[in-house]
Amino acid sequence: MNICIITGSSGLIGSESVSFFADKFDKVIGIDNNMRAKFFGEDASTEWNTKKLIETIPNFEHHHADIRNIEELEIIFSKYNSDIKLVVHTAAQPSHDWAANEPITDFTVNANGTLNLLEMTRLHCEKAVFIFTSTNKVYGDTPNYLPLVELDKRWEIDETHPYFKDGIDEKMSIDHTKHSLFGASKVAADVLVQEYGKYFGMNTGVFRGGCLTGPNHSGTKLHGFLSYLMKCAITGDKYTVFGYQGKQVRDNIHSWDLVNMFWHFYQNPRQGEVYNAGGGRHSNCSMAEAIEMCEKITGKPMNYEYSEINRIGDHIWWISDVSKFKNHYPEWTWKYNINDILTQIFEATSKKQ
Repeated sequence: MNICIITGSSGLIGSESVSFFADKFDKVIGIDNNMRAKFFGEDASTEWNTKKLIETIPNFEHHHADIRNIEELEIIFSKYNSDIKLVVHTAAQPSHDWAANEPITDFTVNANGTLNLLEMTRLHCEKAVFIFTSTNKVYGDTPNYLPLVELDKRWEIDETHPYFKDGIDEKMSIDHTKHSLFGASKVAADVLVQEYGKYFGMNTGVFRGGCLTGPNHSGTKLHGFLSYLMKCAITGDKYTVFGYQGKQVRDNIHSWDLVNMFWHFYQNPRQGEVYNAGGGRHSNCSMAEAIEMCEKITGKPMNYEYSEINRIGDHIWWISDVSKFKNHYPEWTWKYNINDILTQIFEATSKKQ
C-alpha cells in the first residue's frame, strides 16, 4: 500500500495536496487540529474544509493531531511505517505579526513540529519523500536593500540588476538580517529539513514560498493577503494598507501550481534541496495593483485606508526566481496567473457570503 501523509491538511496548501494526491496514492492521511482558528479567530477556521475533504474524497483519513505532540504522531507513523511514501508538511503558524505575541507557540509549531515529523519519517519510513513548505521570510529583510526604484503603482528593481529578469534566487543569504520571529522559526525548520537530507541521506525538499494563494484560502487580516483583500472587496469591510505607499510587490502562486511542483519533486527527489517557489515574473502584483484588480472584478470601489507604519520584516519587493526548479524539472510550469487567481478567489468567496 502507498500512503501519503499531509500535515495542515485542511489549510490552503494542505487541502490542495489532499485533492491532488488522492488519485495517486492508495490512502491520504490528513493531520490537522484547526489551530488556524486559534491563531486568527473563528473566521479563519478550516473546519469547513475538513468536512468537505471527508465527504468528497473516499480514500482520505483525517486525524485531529498536534504536530508538537510526538506521541500523537507516533501512533500514525507506526501504524503505516514503510507504506508511507510521501510526507507533505504544510502545517505552520504562518504570520510574522502573530508570532511576536506568542513566540514560544510559534517556534514549537514551526520548528519543533517539523523536527518531530522529520524524526518520525526517519524512524518509520526513511525512504519516503519529505516535502516542506518554507517561506521567503527566511531571507529576512535583505531584499529591502536591493536597488529598488519607485514607479507609479509599484516598486521595481533596477533594470541593470541581475534579479531584474527572473527575480531573487536561492543564493541570497539568510544570515545577518531581520527575519521577524516567524521568519526565524521557519529558518530553523528550513535548515533542519536540509540537514536531514544531507546528513541522513533522506529525500527532503524545501520550497520557499512567496505568496501562496488560491480559492481554498481562509484569508484573515494577519495572513493571506489576496484572499482577505478580495473578501473585503466583496463585503465592503475596511482594508488597511501598511506602508510603502501601497506599492510593495508580491509574487503569487496558485496552490495547485505549488502542489504540482511537489509532485514533480516526488517523482525524482533530491536530498536536502532548496527551491524558491512563487509566481515569479509570470504572476505578481503590487498592493495598489491588487486593489485595482479587485475593484474591476467586483465592479465596486474598495473601502480601504493607508497606514504609514509598515509591518516589521515586510518585503518591499519580492519576485521568486524559479529557474533552478525549472532546470531540475523542465516539464513543470505555471498553470494560473494573478488574474486567474483573483477571479477564482472572487467566485469561491462570493459563494460563502
